[in-house]
Amino acid sequence: MDNGASSYRRFRENGDESGLVEIIRDYKDGLIFYLTGIVGDIHEAEDLVQDTFVLLGTKKPKDKGKGSFKTWLYTIGRNIAIDHLRKRKRLKETPMKLSPEQADELADMGSAYIREEQKITIHKALRRLKPEYQQILWLQYFEELSMKDCARIMKKSVHGTEMLASRARKALRAQLEQEGFDNEGL
Repeated sequence: MDNGASSYRRFRENGDESGLVEIIRDYKDGLIFYLTGIVGDIHEAEDLVQDTFVLLGTKKPKDKGKGSFKTWLYTIGRNIAIDHLRKRKRLKETPMKLSPEQADELADMGSAYIREEQKITIHKALRRLKPEYQQILWLQYFEELSMKDCARIMKKSVHGTEMLASRARKALRAQLEQEGFDNEGL
């Protein structure tokens, strides 16, 4: 998984605007949550995200490939947010504070977003496994079936199914690590 690098490369090198549209679609919400944590205001964060994508679309900076595309994009957004805070400080504006209710709502939205992103990453990694591994993991974790029921469905012994599940978890863990996913608890 290239985390948007190929979309950006298509846009930057070939002028394919659909590449930039894909990046905006895939990263806008997460970047808004991240920058809200820096500037303390979701509306300012939305403006800064827009500035980030405008910079990508007009200046077309080169991704040096030292990390994932998402890391590079978030670094650009962070730098824009820090510049914004510096300007705001010079203008002696007082930053807007989130009310406790707004802070709780934002935290809930951020947590839900992260959980969704994790689910998407796990599903993509799962699809890259052998069909037999996909099947056992799906039955065990998504359908929440017992090992005995999994064995019955897959027409295997319980012991064979347990061994298969163990190998499938290891393969999934390796696939997630290859994609840079923090999979503690898997």
